[in-house]
Formats: sequence, C-alpha cells, structure tokens
Amino acid sequence: MSESKTTLAATGVIKVYGRTGSTEGYEIRDFLSRTVVEFEWLDLSCDEDCHSALGLTEFESLRFPVVEFPGEDRLFGPTVREIADRLGWVTTPRYKEYDVSIYGGGPSGLSAAVYAASEGLRTVLIERHAIGGQAGTSSLIENYMGFPEGISGAALAERARQQAVKFGAELIMMGEGVEAEFKDNRIHVRMAGGGRMIAKANICATGVEYRRLGVANEDKFLGAGLFYGAGAAEAPYCLDQEVFVVGGGNSAGQAVMHFADYASKVTMLVRDDSLADTLSQYLTSRIEAKSNVEVVYNVEVADVGGDETLRTMTLSDPEGGNERAVDTSRLFICIGGVPNTEWAKQTAIIRDRAGYLLTGPDLLEKGMAPECWSIERQPYHLETSVPGSFAVGDVRHGSIKRVASAVGEGAMAVSFVHRYLEDVH
Repeated sequence: MSESKTTLAATGVIKVYGRTGSTEGYEIRDFLSRTVVEFEWLDLSCDEDCHSALGLTEFESLRFPVVEFPGEDRLFGPTVREIADRLGWVTTPRYKEYDVSIYGGGPSGLSAAVYAASEGLRTVLIERHAIGGQAGTSSLIENYMGFPEGISGAALAERARQQAVKFGAELIMMGEGVEAEFKDNRIHVRMAGGGRMIAKANICATGVEYRRLGVANEDKFLGAGLFYGAGAAEAPYCLDQEVFVVGGGNSAGQAVMHFADYASKVTMLVRDDSLADTLSQYLTSRIEAKSNVEVVYNVEVADVGGDETLRTMTLSDPEGGNERAVDTSRLFICIGGVPNTEWAKQTAIIRDRAGYLLTGPDLLEKGMAPECWSIERQPYHLETSVPGSFAVGDVRHGSIKRVASAVGEGAMAVSFVHRYLEDVH
C-alpha cells in the first residue's frame, strides 16, 4: 500500500466523475477519503459535461462513476474492491499459518498489529473495508493524547497502518472471515472470498456496525442523502446547505462542528432532553456557542422520503407523537452501533444479550469459568471463552468507547497472546 500511495502522489491525483447524489459515488468518495488517497470529485449531469471532462458524449449509457487514475487509465462503474485492487491493496496471505491473526483494522486492531509485529510475531490483519473502522470516519479527534491540535480519524489510522507495515505486519484489505473453527490449538477461518486463514492465536477487533434508524426506505436513500457516521468526506459537498445530524454522542458532536464550517445551518436531533450524559463538555460548549448550529431535543426520525434522492423526513417525539414533516437532502445518522459478531454464533465464544463478546472476568460465575472453557487456568483479561482467542475495542462487552482505550486494549492483548503461545505452543 505504501508504494501505491507514493506513486500516486508523484504522478497526480485520482479523478472521480459521477452523477450528483448517486449512491455509488458516495461509496467511492468515502473509501478514498478514509484511506487518505488524494482525489478530485467532478459532477457530471449531461452529454456536454461528459464531452468536456472525458471526451465522451453518451451520458445516459455510461457506467458511473468513472474513476481516472494518473496516466488516464479509467475504470467505468468500478466497485470499491476493484479500486482497491487497482491500487495494489487487495492481497492474499503470504504464509499458510500465522502466530496471530487480527480481524478488524480500527484503532484496537491496528494497535495490536503494531505491537505484535514489532515483537516478532508473524502477524496478519484482515480488514473488510477501509482501515480505521468507525474512528476513521471522524473529522477530528481532539482528546487523543499527543495531538493537541487534533487529528482526523483517517490520518491517525494511516499513520498506524504505516507503522504496522514497517514492523512487518501483513495487511489484507477487502477480506472478511465468515466462519471460524477452533481446533488443534489454532483458529481456522473460512474467508468470504474463498480460502482459509490459520493462526495459533487471534484477536477480534471487528468493532460495531452503524445502528440503523429502523424506518422504511432508509436503504433506498443510503448514500443518496442519508448517511451513517460522521460523514467527514461529505462535508465539502454540503456547502451552503442545511444539514441534519441525528445523535447525541461524541461522534455526532464532532460531525456537527465539522459540518458547521461548510453548511449554512446544522441541526442536531437528540432523542434525550440533554447532552450532558452523552457528549464531552468541550464539544457541548462549542456547539452551544456556534451561531449556525441548533440543537433540537426530545425528537427522533420516524420516516424518510423522496424520489431518487432524499427529500424529506418525518420527525416525532420519542413516543411517536407530534409528527411533522421537514425538508432535507442531507441527513447523517450517528446513533451508536451493534457489534459485528454474527460469525461467532457457530463457535464456543460467548456473547452477551446485545451480541458483544464476553472476556476475562466477565466470563466467570462465582469465580468459575464457563463449561466450554477447555483448560485449567482462568481466562486472561481480554480472552474470550475460547483459549487463545481475544477481543478488543468496541466489540468487547464493557469496553470504553474511546480511541485511547481501544489502542491500549490492542497493545494489552498482544502481551496475553505471548503468554498463551508460551503455554500452549
């Protein structure tokens, strides 16, 4: 990945030509932004635009978006995976077996990769989309130690990726495990694209999926006016528009402040009657002082509507009453997430009622390990109910949803991996 980025920087930026408001255009913009690849987005709406920009005149029949790499190499209607492959980021495992496999490339997974590789473990990290996880979508992280002026989530993740690669960690992009089997003191994972991944120990850092609104038509408008997450990549395309942000946590607060520098007005929709319990004080103070920001309490989105793109939403109180329609073409949802642990259903890994992975002391009942625990010692602090399988970051039951704690858990898990490998292998 490093070589690809160096080459692009030396020869120019990627150009992405697309239709205004298109879902496929958003997916590519979001991916390139989160992977810190310099690109330029150009809106096309007619044959004249196509001829001027591309030398082509068949607007209606073109497969959008058109992605032009330095040197005029073009892809028409590519998937994100095809773009990642063109950049040289989709790889296959170099080894048949690893000391530790890490699933998820957010702060906790990247931290684990840095420490594991730097300490000589044969390390592989598998990420199914963009490095950085949900933290990678943040426009500015200000409360992470060492960055007094703050740093974007994407930039922080890219630095961590470079660090991990420098120490010898292997990163596999656009990869995902779909079925895990624990046998012979190893984890055997069947990959979504075929093939198997084998490791002596593993660290689950799969994080959480964005929580959905649960209203009709939200899938129809996803990426076409309705977005999940802080939407850092979309802010420049919201110039002089009115933007709505749903949520009362730090990710929502960061999004509000970022959009406020571009939009004519930003409205923050909060289900509760206060921000005190969910938002850091420094963000609360800034939001209250920002002239083009309004906070509306005791409200939630009950419905969304439009034609090809989002045009309107229905707001109500939390009990479903007092409904009113509001025009909008920019709606960003930051209402937390649900753990990405469906893969664990067919294993002996224990989850809580919400689907988060139980680890360490949380597995014990009256000081006793669960029946499925197969060895004499008790589970290490970040170890799941399967020996040698660890969980870190947002996917873990009881975790603190902060970048600093996620990074700390990733480093801590590696120390327990060492203990496990010494005991078993």
